[in-house]
Amino acid sequence: MEKKLRVGILGATGMVGQRFVTLMENHPWFDVTAVAASPRSAGQTYEEAVGGRWKMETPMPEYVKNMVVMNITEVEKVCELCDFVFCALNMSKDEIKEIEYQYAKAETPVVSNNSAHRWTPDVPMVVPEINDDHFEVIESQKKRLGTTRGFIAVKPNCSIQSYAPVLTAWKEFEPYEVIATTYQAISGAGKNFQDWPEMVGNIIPFIGGEEEKSEQEPLRIWGHIENGEIVKAAEPKISTQCIRVPVLNGHTAAVFVKFRKAPTFEQLVAALENFKGFPQEHNLPSAPKQFIRYMTEDNRPQVQLDVDYERGMGVSVGRLRQDSIYDWKFIGLSHNTLRGAAGGAVLCAETLVEKGYIQAK
Repeated sequence: MEKKLRVGILGATGMVGQRFVTLMENHPWFDVTAVAASPRSAGQTYEEAVGGRWKMETPMPEYVKNMVVMNITEVEKVCELCDFVFCALNMSKDEIKEIEYQYAKAETPVVSNNSAHRWTPDVPMVVPEINDDHFEVIESQKKRLGTTRGFIAVKPNCSIQSYAPVLTAWKEFEPYEVIATTYQAISGAGKNFQDWPEMVGNIIPFIGGEEEKSEQEPLRIWGHIENGEIVKAAEPKISTQCIRVPVLNGHTAAVFVKFRKAPTFEQLVAALENFKGFPQEHNLPSAPKQFIRYMTEDNRPQVQLDVDYERGMGVSVGRLRQDSIYDWKFIGLSHNTLRGAAGGAVLCAETLVEKGYIQAK
């Protein structure tokens, strides 16, 4: 890319915003030219606004420390500095919806980590290896918004990343019924153990709204475009339980699957290892070289050993075996704030650039 695109980060001081900040350090295509947050942080340097709340494992990048935090409500000012924005706001769903619309209508594409627009019919919700074709619905969205370049695109919930790609790889075998239990890290709630000491040595068998997202969002990803809207798929039927566990990063899923066809173990593993999509075919900067790997050890994947596979952008699968009630069962693992959150949004942005939807103003 001749000249880097200018990117803003909305909600830059929160945990996912911080992850965006780290991912943008030395990114070959993007330069952060604006960081924005709530009015209480506006006017401070980024380092001052974050204070002691820096939650990443790596130090705060030097490039961002002295950037002055802008007010997210000053849309025109932020948009003047940006070709597009990432959104990682921590506000009510209605407030986020409205702010994302304001930025899109100001002719600035929004690539969002938030759930506010995941079910807006003409907003694409994309895992780039699975349904990059859904970005085509952007043209219908722009007509509705009355924009020429502004739009909203979103990535799905972090909890589905450890099993939806696997089921996609097995599409030819026609999975039609799925049971999944997800064991979800505390960073998915925007917290670490210092913030949430009661999670040490503890399990909480409830995450608000998570089971509905985990059951329904894969169907939207597997859906199709009809009359300018995304229509979700009818199958497979998915039932989930979502559990918060004392892990910092990494969502694990225990999954049972019924197939209409009868795949062999060898066919299932080969389908995983050969699965690739647009990011791999176009060698995008954040794309894992191998999206899904199969691990043969009985005790893998493990969070401590495997969560950073492919810089946190790949999915690790293990313990694939036949089941006495369902056909097959497996364990999946993905990094919830990289592949599942900011990293997934960055890969969406790279895909949108490669497809020509995001360009310099």
